[in-house]
Amino acid sequence: MIDSHSSSGSKLVWVFFLLLFFAHQDFWFWSDDSLVLGFLPMGLAYHALFSVACSGLWAFACFRSWPEKLEQWADEDGVPGENPSST
Repeated sequence: MIDSHSSSGSKLVWVFFLLLFFAHQDFWFWSDDSLVLGFLPMGLAYHALFSVACSGLWAFACFRSWPEKLEQWADEDGVPGENPSST
């Protein structure tokens, strides 16, 4: 059974992923010649911030929807399906 905290976190991660997926198609900055901070082209600044947003989403996904039951299983002694009393 999936924990509701993990399930709601996964749905939220997918929503943010889809938003970032569509935001990546930045056709609105292709012809913008303005500079950010006086030296950085607008398209490059947009993609730099986009990369920061993607890394934030990755961190959010790891903390919010990490499969804790899988990690607990990996920390247990023995192999799944093996009867520890038979050895």
